[in-house]
Amino acid sequence: MIKKIALIGNPNVGKSTIYNYLTKSRQHTGNWAGKTVENACSTFNIDNDTYEIYDLPGIYSLSAKTEEEMVARNLLLDNEFDISLVVCDATQILRGVNLLLQVMELKNNVALCINLIDEANKKGIYIDRDKLEKIVGVPVITNDARNKNSLNNLKKFIVNYKSKLSNKISYSEDLEQEINNVIPYLNTNNNRWYAIKVLEQDQDIINRINYQIEKTNKYKSSFSKEINDKSINITNQVLKENSNKKISKLDKILTNKLTGIPIMLLLFFIIFWLTINGANYPSDMLYKFFSYLEPIIYRILDNLIPTIILNPLIFGVYRTLTWVVSVMLPPMAIFFPLFSLLESFGILPRIAFNLDKFFQKCNACGKQALTMCMGLGCNAVGVTGCRIIDSKRERLIAIITNSLMPCNGKFSAMISVITMFFIGFRTSIYSSISSSLILVLFILLSIIFTFIVSKILSKTLLKGESSSFILELPAYRKPKILKIIIDSLWEKALAVLIRAIKISAPAGLVIYLFANIHIGGNSLLNICSSFLEPFGTLLGLDGVIILAFIFGLPANEIVIPLIIMGYMSLGNLTDFSNLYDLKQLLVNNGWTVLTALNFLILALFHYPCSTTLLTIKEETKSLKWTLVSFIIPTLIGILLCIFTTFLYKIIV
Repeated sequence: MIKKIALIGNPNVGKSTIYNYLTKSRQHTGNWAGKTVENACSTFNIDNDTYEIYDLPGIYSLSAKTEEEMVARNLLLDNEFDISLVVCDATQILRGVNLLLQVMELKNNVALCINLIDEANKKGIYIDRDKLEKIVGVPVITNDARNKNSLNNLKKFIVNYKSKLSNKISYSEDLEQEINNVIPYLNTNNNRWYAIKVLEQDQDIINRINYQIEKTNKYKSSFSKEINDKSINITNQVLKENSNKKISKLDKILTNKLTGIPIMLLLFFIIFWLTINGANYPSDMLYKFFSYLEPIIYRILDNLIPTIILNPLIFGVYRTLTWVVSVMLPPMAIFFPLFSLLESFGILPRIAFNLDKFFQKCNACGKQALTMCMGLGCNAVGVTGCRIIDSKRERLIAIITNSLMPCNGKFSAMISVITMFFIGFRTSIYSSISSSLILVLFILLSIIFTFIVSKILSKTLLKGESSSFILELPAYRKPKILKIIIDSLWEKALAVLIRAIKISAPAGLVIYLFANIHIGGNSLLNICSSFLEPFGTLLGLDGVIILAFIFGLPANEIVIPLIIMGYMSLGNLTDFSNLYDLKQLLVNNGWTVLTALNFLILALFHYPCSTTLLTIKEETKSLKWTLVSFIIPTLIGILLCIFTTFLYKIIV
């Protein structure tokens, strides 16, 4: 017989760590609210018993006001569990007790796991477990999810758990009377709980049981208020707290309005500098390795495949794919682990806290700051991360504006142009530091436009006021560096790379055909670039650059090679590993400081790559919002380029 366990708890309390330990799986653990939007399910064996365990989304309530709460509550309603294990953070015991009382109202066989007990003790927080167990009437265990011995005790706790009816909350006399008045009209399990939700006018529950009730707000908040009062009373009885001044001082620095944002920018600078400085050599090695393999592969296939098919495959598909891998993989392999370190240590939620007031003024959600940070690694990842935003309106704003942040794929081209035209060829340390500083300034520009566009959208296409939300500021934790590196490479870097490869392969074939099909002595590539020349001139660029951005839709990494191919009239992608020679090629084709500046602007603000567009379509289920996400950054880039060109001509 299979025994079923539900893991229920607030975001960031260690549920996924417990789940991973019991099931030996690799469910990702995050350090901000809403990381797990859909429940994970797996089985594990202890002795001769099989257990099926569900890791529910992180929730604060069973009121089902958010997507996470809806998923969790529906799972609890539609399934019977042998153990409903409520996991809470020992440093936030009040929230855990509040959720426990709600779950006890709905389910039997409830138990409480007070997790992160070691962090609580470090903060001077002590919980009387025995007294708490006596008050709530359910089994209680204290646990440290990162300690194997502690997790072994939790496993024994699960094995030895005995079925137990949960105590129901005793509400005030008038509320109890209202519950009793509604119960006779219901014909469901958990009649008492359903009656409470009907009286709270929970429309989801009313629709579920097809119950008709007179519209009244008389008792809409009374039940939750009494639960809150009881939670506070219980917590006061079992909690002894001595504040940790060191942690308090650190939070005062990182969340201070004067120091928080400068520290955020400094951290971004350090990450970019390490990424830029560290990615050059492995990128060059990969490029040389693939270049070495190319003639070998060509000779092997030459006798097997006709030349008319082989050339597009090698000089089109192969070169495009290997260029994307060479340019994308090393920076992502550095950036994502560093970014995940910020997440694991607890910095990202504090960055969101610092930016929350700005998003509130834009009538958007403060959680958008987190998705914006994700977009720095990959816009597609940032778009997926928007699931943590509860409001559909605010989630759409975050999705649409996410592409205003420069993703990892844009960095290489931007850094090359910054180095050639704004830094100069000096020592590598000077060059990388200066490039990183300028890149941070461009990111600051992206953040400013994110606020502006969010405000405009909230006043036009997506009208509404910002919603309130609980932003978790978790404890500072010592990261598990090796695990972070493995998870970041496997779950983020490689996943993004595989998506890019799938799209770049057919794009490489199309690019090759355009470069090698001639009409009247001119290739289709040259014909198209000549057609786009007037538009390019209007933007302070040229037709080749515009065409390169158009063909760069599958992956931003191939824009520079496409420009080189256009200027040299080559039939395939070519790389200049030497920036001196590349700058000379660009200058000989009319590049100036204005061209370089407008290239950077357009690289920063243009439509998302095809991987991100497909992700937007999948997340929004709407072609309309996908087109809006395409148009807005592109329009910003075009208008800014026209403005800088006009200003440059006046000054010069």
